Amino acid sequence: MSLTLNAPWIALQTQQLLAQRGHAWLLSGPSGLGQYDLALSLASAWLCEKPGPRGACGVCGSCHAIQVRTHADLCVLMPETVMLELGWPLSEKAQDEIDKKTRKPSREIRVDAMREAVEFSQRTNARGQGKAVLVFPSEKMNNITANALLKTLEEPPGDVKFVLATQAAHQLLPTIRSRCLGHTMLWPDTAQAVSWLAGQGFDGPEAEVLLHAAGGRPADVLRQAASGQTPVWWSSFPQAMARGDVAALSDLNPSQAIDALQKLSHDLVLHQLGAAPRFFSSNTLPKNKASLSTLTGWYKRLTTAARSSEHPYNAGLMLEALASEARLAMTATH
Repeated sequence: MSLTLNAPWIALQTQQLLAQRGHAWLLSGPSGLGQYDLALSLASAWLCEKPGPRGACGVCGSCHAIQVRTHADLCVLMPETVMLELGWPLSEKAQDEIDKKTRKPSREIRVDAMREAVEFSQRTNARGQGKAVLVFPSEKMNNITANALLKTLEEPPGDVKFVLATQAAHQLLPTIRSRCLGHTMLWPDTAQAVSWLAGQGFDGPEAEVLLHAAGGRPADVLRQAASGQTPVWWSSFPQAMARGDVAALSDLNPSQAIDALQKLSHDLVLHQLGAAPRFFSSNTLPKNKASLSTLTGWYKRLTTAARSSEHPYNAGLMLEALASEARLAMTATH
């Protein structure tokens, strides 16, 4: 789920980065802080016909072309699944292959797309404001794809700028990281985030619960709310999992269920150690303290399961297994 470009912490970072020089930026930080939005804000400002110190004007022909996803001087590199989610058009060839069901949309940034981006960077710009290449999430480049970008990133044509946005900078090749100016995403403070969420339709107390559930990351609030994770559901989730109630997972896909269970197991470990939970309110956690060794083992198994959660053999059976394992872990005392 994407933030709007005018979120105050995105606008502030846009202004800060535009005041600096550089042909390639790497925006990094955990999910939910708006890396994509900041990247698009920078690219929009670079290509804008009337940019100001705060960024793109939002009304010129260039800005309109970006808004409708047709700008000839902007190349967007994403996994095809992400492009479809965010409304960016695929190449004619890729769309034809997917329409004919000869393959599924890629979950990685394909090397063919990267080669097209390199060719794009070498062409003359169409609108007279230079060109921009946006890569998100850049950790979805495999080594072959990343190496295809490397030489252009090191010796770019004079009128092209790059912005790479990542939620896992450690997964990028060191050579990619070293050729970019780095920027660590800012965390909005709680009051600022709650105020912004109120503008997205969440009332104050609801926004606070959901922001707590998202670990303070506003974009993740929108993503989790879209999957049915309401404040009432979130507050009842720990007790439901202590009972092994799979119905509490019924509206989630396996990836979403594992994410929620990882947060629960994390907070139960903190609870066991006498520390304040991060994602749940203390009064929603079970009173009995489960075995610490069992909880940590459960968390490790969830981490392993997350690696294959996008390709479950049977999503329903996986959810049942997750609920059953949660009950066993939360009620084990030794």
